[in-house]
Amino acid sequence: MIRALTGFSTRNPWKIIALWAVVGIFLTLLSQALVFKVTQTQNGDFLPAKYDSAAALKVAEEKFGVKSDANAVTVLVGRQDGKPLTQADQQRIGEVAEKLGRQRVEMPEREDDAPAFMFEDYSQTPKVSPAMVAPDRSFELLSAQLTGNITDPGMHGLYQAFRDEAKDDFADAGMRTGFTGGLADLVDTTEAEKTTTTVVGALMVGLIVLINILVFRSALAAFVPLIAVAIIGGAAGGVVVGTSMLTGINLDASTPSMIGVVLIGIGVDYFLFLLFRFREQLRAHPDLPARTVSAEVSARVGTAITSAALTIVAAFATLGVATFGQFRVLGPAIAVSVLVMLLASLTLMPALLAVTGRKMFWPSRSLRHEPRAGTAAGVGDLVARRPLTLIVASVALLGALAAGLVGMRMDFGQTPGTRDTPAAVTATEIARSLPAGVSDPATVYITAKDGGALTAQGLAAIPKALAEVNGVGQVGETLFNKDRTAARIDVYLAVDTQSQQARDLVSGPVRDTVADHTPPGAQAHVGGTAAIFADISTAVDHDLKTVFPVAAALIALILIVLLRSLLAPAVLMLAVGLGFAATLGASALFFQHLLDRPGVDFILPLVLFLFVVALGTDYNILISDRIREEMDRPGPARAAVARAVRHTAPAIATAGVILAASFGSLGANSNPGTQQIGFATALGIMLSAFVISIVLVPALVALLGRATWWPVRPGRSKGRHQAEPPAGPSHHDHLSLTH
Repeated sequence: MIRALTGFSTRNPWKIIALWAVVGIFLTLLSQALVFKVTQTQNGDFLPAKYDSAAALKVAEEKFGVKSDANAVTVLVGRQDGKPLTQADQQRIGEVAEKLGRQRVEMPEREDDAPAFMFEDYSQTPKVSPAMVAPDRSFELLSAQLTGNITDPGMHGLYQAFRDEAKDDFADAGMRTGFTGGLADLVDTTEAEKTTTTVVGALMVGLIVLINILVFRSALAAFVPLIAVAIIGGAAGGVVVGTSMLTGINLDASTPSMIGVVLIGIGVDYFLFLLFRFREQLRAHPDLPARTVSAEVSARVGTAITSAALTIVAAFATLGVATFGQFRVLGPAIAVSVLVMLLASLTLMPALLAVTGRKMFWPSRSLRHEPRAGTAAGVGDLVARRPLTLIVASVALLGALAAGLVGMRMDFGQTPGTRDTPAAVTATEIARSLPAGVSDPATVYITAKDGGALTAQGLAAIPKALAEVNGVGQVGETLFNKDRTAARIDVYLAVDTQSQQARDLVSGPVRDTVADHTPPGAQAHVGGTAAIFADISTAVDHDLKTVFPVAAALIALILIVLLRSLLAPAVLMLAVGLGFAATLGASALFFQHLLDRPGVDFILPLVLFLFVVALGTDYNILISDRIREEMDRPGPARAAVARAVRHTAPAIATAGVILAASFGSLGANSNPGTQQIGFATALGIMLSAFVISIVLVPALVALLGRATWWPVRPGRSKGRHQAEPPAGPSHHDHLSLTH
């Protein structure tokens, strides 16, 4: 199958390239046009209905008409001279608020001049209502509701238009304004980070190009992989979006960007694996046509790439069994994207090699001679000579980093990283006068079980009891829906609603108090940000215990099939497991202890397990496959290991640096959770590449010898090798293209 695909592609390269170009452009446009129609941004929507906060969201939608994509914007209005508000001031504020609630806000034209069919028009009349006045009367708060996808640039433009209108109207009335809330904070943060994001993206692309130029001394080898990966990435995004629309399963807002990071990393990795082997074989066989070399190299390396890609697919596909919907959606989406990348690796990439041939490495003259033994050869020789010493050193390093797991805590906080944005400044001003949770209350929803009517007298015990709970700053009025079959009570916490303290408060005393005072014939649910993340923490804890063993079992099975061995997969899994523990431990040491953060981000262990284990296994598969190939030749096992490291280490090192840079770019994000994912994943990949794949695994194989491949050891059948001359490095070390 693999040989058939690569063979067809190298025989018909221009057809394959044209097909990928057309399909890639079409699917890229499809993805850009529809991506915001298939994403949802409310974390609570990803929770199963059995969780209390998810049940509260359902009541809010069915009984109170709250839309899942409704975004509350808190508007602070105060006097420009800083004096307390008078009755006349409050009257003017009410008049302006009423006016804003009647005016339709038109969504501005998009800056990218995209066709109208590619985006949704969010123009609407916002719902504006008074919220409360500060105790010292320094300001009054209004609540404005804007409906739409919070991640869509069009929605950002609508908010900015509303903000500007409100500023102007209140300024005419002699008032100053401030805006905060999820949408306001996201827009302000995006604006603040726009330059940083652009610069970091350009630097990442520049770094990839620079590394490839330094390694291959060629412009084509530097730019062709990036262009190819861009086309493939667009195609993968279109497939994911199309699949989402066909199945009706919405994506998490972070999924498209995560797919982009993953595909850039692994796509360039796979292309590098092919380029290094292609250059090696062109040197070894200068008389063979480049297309013949391309076909054979693509078929041989394609086997390792297929196994590596299927490892990632298997790991991420296991997220389909998770209970938390964000995981359940992210996993299959990345798995589908990697399958698209795998197909391109077996078709488009071989076709590009066949078309460019030796010109791929122009103007470098490296094809004319065998390179001198460099660092990789020195490392290979050292691994072969002193495997036990390197094993002890590697395990000691990884073990020391893994010690950071002791006392590690999970952080479910969603605190924005950029604290000097206008939205953050407004939130700080509000928090000085009102309970910390005033702009993001927890909400208690009560419904009648038999469809009867609820009464204020029957529910009076709930707000009274909640007001006495330590940590509750204020309790709002009891509000009923039209037929009085449901009621809601807003609870304003005295602590930051995105803190661990708030989650403990809501999931414990608040829920217990509500349960104890809910009258017979009614049922109550507690919702809001703190309640949602309290339930998410429970769901994530369950999913970690489920996904880890399932993913590990699938990866082990793939390794057994690829390596045709029982001992070798066990060695690789132990090495990768130690690398995962070291990466997570180092992250805890850095963020929790050194930077004094509350803990590591709750999603980090799962992300690290999938990325570091799955992507790190890519490098282990590449080195293990090459070691086995070298051990199929006559000679000492340790010499085979040295040759394998010499030829494979440059590819792994280059790919590791590029993949780490790809993920490391996330560290420039202001969000603490994203920073942690960027730092930890980059560190994990570097450890996987430079410590585990280049040193630890080869050293273990050198120590175990051909017994590593038990029960079927390589090198037993030597009949086909007897006719080979005892050639030097330029021939003996290379794959024979005649069999």
